[in-house]
Amino acid sequence: MPEIYDNIDRNLCEGLKTVLAGARAASVCTGYFHLHGWDLLAPYVEGFVGDTEASSCRILVGMQRPAEEEVRAQESLLRSPVPSDGPTRALLTRKITEGFKKQIEFGLPSDDAESTLRRLAEQLRAGKVRVKLYLRHPLHAKLYLVERPDPVTPLVGFVGSSNLTRPGLTGQGELNVDVVDQDAARKLQSWFEERWNDQLAVDVSAELATVIEQSWVYQELVRPFLIYLKIAYHLCEEAREGERALKLPRQLQGVLLDFQQSAVALAIQHLHRHRGVLLGDVVGLGKTLMATAIAKVMQEDSSTTTLVICPPKLQLIWQRHLEEYEVTGKTLSLGMVDKELPNLRGYRLVIIDESHDLRNREGERYRAIAKYIDEYDPYVVLVTATPYNKQFTDISNQLRLFVDEDRDLHVRPERFFQEWARQGKRADDFVARFQTSTNSLRVFEHSAHPEDWRDLMRLFLVRRTRGFIMDEYAKYDPERKRYYVTLNGKPHYFPRREPERVGFPINENDPNDQYARLFRDEVVEVIENLSLPRYGMAQYLVAGLEKKASGDEKRILDNLNRAGRRLIGFCRTNLFQTPGIKRLQLPPVARPPHHPQPGDALRAGERPSDPHRDAGGGAAGRGGERR
Repeated sequence: MPEIYDNIDRNLCEGLKTVLAGARAASVCTGYFHLHGWDLLAPYVEGFVGDTEASSCRILVGMQRPAEEEVRAQESLLRSPVPSDGPTRALLTRKITEGFKKQIEFGLPSDDAESTLRRLAEQLRAGKVRVKLYLRHPLHAKLYLVERPDPVTPLVGFVGSSNLTRPGLTGQGELNVDVVDQDAARKLQSWFEERWNDQLAVDVSAELATVIEQSWVYQELVRPFLIYLKIAYHLCEEAREGERALKLPRQLQGVLLDFQQSAVALAIQHLHRHRGVLLGDVVGLGKTLMATAIAKVMQEDSSTTTLVICPPKLQLIWQRHLEEYEVTGKTLSLGMVDKELPNLRGYRLVIIDESHDLRNREGERYRAIAKYIDEYDPYVVLVTATPYNKQFTDISNQLRLFVDEDRDLHVRPERFFQEWARQGKRADDFVARFQTSTNSLRVFEHSAHPEDWRDLMRLFLVRRTRGFIMDEYAKYDPERKRYYVTLNGKPHYFPRREPERVGFPINENDPNDQYARLFRDEVVEVIENLSLPRYGMAQYLVAGLEKKASGDEKRILDNLNRAGRRLIGFCRTNLFQTPGIKRLQLPPVARPPHHPQPGDALRAGERPSDPHRDAGGGAAGRGGERR
């Protein structure tokens, strides 16, 4: 009578171990093969010679498919004449092994998993384990055959429901029986051999070993620089995908520079993922044009209409941009939002220029805009070159316009919680105290660590400096000694800033020379003796307070001590050593009539004749408008 192995009364894994002890070969047909469960049988396979298939453990996997839908789509082809060309076989093999790769990457690495996977790779390389994938049709059979030097039962089989996985070998809910009758066992072996030798049974032993060796279980040390490159590659994956997917409307083709297209693509990725983005390139790179391009692309893709909220002095510029690039929308002065927004219909995209003016969420303008966004749930584009002024909440208050304060951002301020832990507190304590997730915007507002805020802003910010653009996108003209980018084959040069010194005479003996009087010793003495109580608050601290202060509090007190001295030094420097006093040093009547003005010096006589001259709209920073 056959024995029943249901993993309750009798465990199939223990039954296999019993017959594998001293065995010389094994054959397995399984629907699924999970690599992490190989440790259950690996020690018993170690004794196999492996020089031929007859002295190895053969595993035929019937349901392991890489991109399942693709294999199913090819099922009709695979049931008919076999595709004999090498590229097709190679493609199928490569895609199928991706399933094993995902198995390895799943879950947390452990010493046991590392040991199991390394041993499996070694056994694959030694021929002790051979793996084939059966591609003719889905095969869900489960069969285990063990050949052993036993004169009575040299061949023992197990048939049932257990896959070659840890749950299948040890978990409940299975039903298997052993087959010791030699005639029945040989018939099962004949059935296995027919499928093992099928021309659509593809050997992936070498590929599987390579997948393991190139995973986290790799034994040789990897150079830190290569790890850095891989991290950088994955961090910029969203930007790369956005650039490939971006299709510029007709009105914008041949208009945007390369670095502007990259910003537009990444910003649209952020919009679709988070419904908002902060476009924060530094002054002069063309943020107005880029935000207009975002509006136009969104209009083409999603039929959005655009509302631009901006300071009154920029309203005409924005109106020109909307008209020139055929963006359906309206401009609204920031000063009128509390009066006009309640009466406006719902626009699907809201652009807020100079969004740093909305750092205070208690203001009437802020509340009016926040209420409008909350009511109509539009996409939001914040445009500012200075998102951060005095405190980190300057940033979070702007983000709050489109990010719910308790929304799970899937990132948390790690440095803050490290500091929290040093105080003997846990993350659960924070949740209980503030009633919010540890991954919310509210928790970031408790962090004073710049690294935490950088982690947060990676989700929402598009920001490049002029130096970054010159390094990554521009070329250098050695003759003109200037960097340039090209648009439609024409170069557009970055301005070269070269401050010039303008001297003028000072007569110390003339009591009517106001500039001579300004540089007298008495003036220096007055500056040095300034009290500046607002910037010298350390003078008013309670005596002995520093002894009771914590580490962070001592750092604050030390900054208070230095603030006043820094300001006095700054005053002296501005007065005597920097170009900042130029306006005081040079009265209008003393300026040579044809001396270059600062704007002329930046452009060296090349006033832009189109929206992109000087790489993004000139030094004024309203990227794209004509001057």
